Amino acid sequence: MNEFTNNPIDITQLPKFEEVQLKGLNSKYVTVLLFNFLLLFILVIGGFSALFYFKQDAFLYPIWTAIFVGILVVLAGLIFFTKLGFNKKGYAFREHDAIYKSGLISETTTIIPFNRVQHVALHQGFISRKLGLASIELFTAGGSSSDLEIPGLLLSDAQSIKNLVSQKINPPKVEEVLGSKSNESFLTTENE
Repeated sequence: MNEFTNNPIDITQLPKFEEVQLKGLNSKYVTVLLFNFLLLFILVIGGFSALFYFKQDAFLYPIWTAIFVGILVVLAGLIFFTKLGFNKKGYAFREHDAIYKSGLISETTTIIPFNRVQHVALHQGFISRKLGLASIELFTAGGSSSDLEIPGLLLSDAQSIKNLVSQKINPPKVEEVLGSKSNESFLTTENE
């Protein structure tokens, strides 16, 4: 019978994810983010226009003007911080895991080991599709939403990443590899 051990680990010997060079998101992704804010801005303006149309004396009260100006200031702040935060986002794929870092004020780094990934998905929104962008979502067991989403990737890069992760989570079986090699040698012999 083996004796149970639980030895301490020297944390200075652990690999440091901070030293990994992260790749930034595609610069076209800022357009997608700004388009989303433009839609929000149009909804706010539409709401205030409808209020003004149905109740024209509403803007005589300074509270409505203050609310309108406050909403515009909040939207401008969101746009400003989104552009600043965009430069802080980055991702990397290593041999055994995927890393995604984001956040301007509160920085978050998510690392998902490939052996925990159950499913990988490629997603394209309407504007992203028009710009040739996509996002990759990695799902682990026990949740309906993705555990890691990397937005703002070129479609070709996203497809390559999806293939890489799919191969990591579902490696070809030995019989499949041997079968494909024998088919290759058969095709080579037959073509000669």
